[in-house]
Amino acid sequence: MDTRGNPTPTGAPAARPAVHKLNIQTLRHGRITWVNVERPTKEEMEWLAQNYSFHPLHLDDCLSKIQRPKIDDHEDYLFIVLHFPVYNRIAQVTVASEVDIFVGPDYFVTVHAGDLKPVRRMFQECMSNPARRQALMGRGTGYLLYQLADRLVDYCFPILNKIDDNIEAVEDTIFEEDVRQTVRDISVIRRDVINFRRIIKPQIAVIASLEHKQKAFLQEDLEAYFGDLADHIAKIWDILEDYKEVIEGLADTNDSLTSSRINEVMKILTTISVIMLPLTLVSGIYGMNIDLPFQEHPFSFGMVAGIMIFIAVGMLTYFRRRGWV
Repeated sequence: MDTRGNPTPTGAPAARPAVHKLNIQTLRHGRITWVNVERPTKEEMEWLAQNYSFHPLHLDDCLSKIQRPKIDDHEDYLFIVLHFPVYNRIAQVTVASEVDIFVGPDYFVTVHAGDLKPVRRMFQECMSNPARRQALMGRGTGYLLYQLADRLVDYCFPILNKIDDNIEAVEDTIFEEDVRQTVRDISVIRRDVINFRRIIKPQIAVIASLEHKQKAFLQEDLEAYFGDLADHIAKIWDILEDYKEVIEGLADTNDSLTSSRINEVMKILTTISVIMLPLTLVSGIYGMNIDLPFQEHPFSFGMVAGIMIFIAVGMLTYFRRRGWV
C-alpha cells in the first residue's frame, strides 16, 4: 500500500516506505501495513478518513490536546489513546505526550506529535532492518501493539532514574547552608513526581484492559505479554509512590532544619537584646543632666564602662550555666 492507501503494485518492493507530503509514512510487510502520522493536522485526518473506516469522533480525538487515556472497542478495530512522559529541557519539567493508535486485522496506525522517541525509532528500525521488521511485524498487529507499548513503558524508566538521581543529590545537600537552592530543588522534584503520577495513573486501567480484549488480531498467547506489560506499569506506579514518600520526607526534614536555623538565629538575637537592655539603662541614666555618683571622678568613664562590661559578662555567664547559649 502506498501513502494514499492503494495496493502496492505487483513486483514492487513490499517493505519500501513511501513518504507523503502530509507527514504520513507507510510501511508494508506481508499483509500488515503500518501507517505513522507525525504532527497531525486536519489534512492527515481527512486522508485517514478516506482510506480507513475510522469513526469521525476517533479522528477528532487525534487532534485534541486534552484527550484522556482510553481504549475504545470498535466493531473491527481498537482505538487506543495513551500518554507517556517526556522531559522538557527548556521548562525543566516532565510533561505528557499523547500517542493515538488504531489497531485492525491488517493495519496499525500511530498518530503522535513526534516527541516520543520509541515510536519514531521503532518505525525507523522496521523500515531499515528487514530482520527486525519480520520480528516485529511478522506476528500480527496485536504483537506489534505489544512491542510498541512495551518500548513506551520502558521509556519511562530512564526518566524515573533521573528523578532518583535528583533525589539523591538533594539528600546529599540538604544539610548545607544554601536553603533557598534546596527548597527549589525539592519543589522541582515534587513537581516532576506529581506530573509523572498524573500521567501514569490513567494508563494502568488502559494497559490492564488489553489483557482481556477479545479480538481476532489479539491472539490468546498475547495475554501473557500484556499481563507482563501491566506489571511493568504497576511497578512504575509503585516507584512513584516511593518517590512521593521520599520527597515528602525530605521536604519535612528541610522544614525542620530551616526552623532550627531560624530558632538559632532568634536565640542569638534575643540574647544580644537582653544583654543590651541593662547596658542601655546604665548609659541612659548617665546621659541625664543631673548629679550622679562618680560624675566628678577623673576615671568616671572607665568606672561606668567597667560596670557595663561586668553586667554583660555576668549575664553571659548566667545564660551559659542555664544552657541557653
